[in-house]
Amino acid sequence: MKNILIFIISFLIGSIPFGIIIAKAKGIDLKKVGSGNIGATNVLRSLGKYPALLTLLGDVLKGTVAVALGRYFGLSPLFVGLAGFGAILGHNFSIFLGFRGGKGVATSFGMLSIYSPQSALFTFIIWIIVVMTTKYSSLGALVSFGLLPLSMLFFEQSDKVLIAVLITVFIFARHTDNIKRLLSGNERKIGKRE
Repeated sequence: MKNILIFIISFLIGSIPFGIIIAKAKGIDLKKVGSGNIGATNVLRSLGKYPALLTLLGDVLKGTVAVALGRYFGLSPLFVGLAGFGAILGHNFSIFLGFRGGKGVATSFGMLSIYSPQSALFTFIIWIIVVMTTKYSSLGALVSFGLLPLSMLFFEQSDKVLIAVLITVFIFARHTDNIKRLLSGNERKIGKRE
């Protein structure tokens, strides 16, 4: 019962749409500008650096808080990971947005930052290298999270690898349109305004 309750709370935390809230404060409907996505990349394209940074911070903290909550209540590593995954699901299927949302990259980073700091650092480094080289945020997410199960297997105990696989599969599923645009050469580069 405790595991289910923490998962639900984590989902609700993940559902908070920081990008939408920040954009609305600027008088902009984020779903109607840029890519229509609620995450920091679209905020950067549509509103600039500082709103994007605030959005990124909020989305990262959702994952971090969910894992911290699971640990505080003494959940096992597997269920702590599921609490973090609950926040990722909340971000992607926000109850405040009719079960729509973002792609979960920042929230996944936030979740990993305390669930598996070494895997999070490895994932972040790979993301930075790919984004700096190609200017594609989506490609950075796909490559870095594609390698997550391997890094988790290397750095952590086996029961955490299942969580890594869940996150990787979910990230790829949420990026299917990006994958199509990358293959066709139509993907937007990071920082490019619409």
